[in-house]
Amino acid sequence: MLSKAFMGAVLGAAILSASPAQAQSRNLDCKLTYSLSGWSLFYKRADGNGVVRCENGQTLNVKIRARGGGLTAGQSKIKNGHGEFSDVRDIREVLGTYATAEANAAAGDAVKGQVMTKGNVSLALSGKGKGVELGVAFGKVELIAN
Repeated sequence: MLSKAFMGAVLGAAILSASPAQAQSRNLDCKLTYSLSGWSLFYKRADGNGVVRCENGQTLNVKIRARGGGLTAGQSKIKNGHGEFSDVRDIREVLGTYATAEANAAAGDAVKGQVMTKGNVSLALSGKGKGVELGVAFGKVELIAN
């Protein structure tokens, strides 16, 4: 029969060795601040830059490329936009291509919100800007390490 002290030591070692894995599997609170400008005339194109910051202190500068098509026309500019990621375990998971769908109608000052997904990771964007835009578009948004 094993002693209680030995069993306690084995159990303690198992808990300590599991802690890094559990911490790694925990979702991080990561946010994006960004600026984006673009145009559309059936084809939609916007480019910008941003910074992703996570609660664990990690930061990542990113380029943003939005491309798509649909029944759209106009141009827009967003400064100081904000985004929130969900289901992120490591800051590098925010990189990649997100699927999008949107409907717009704006003239002058505008507020824009959009939710997009990439596998398990989701990104909700919001921003205020200026522009004239009308239409429905489908496409993708890419976040690329800068």
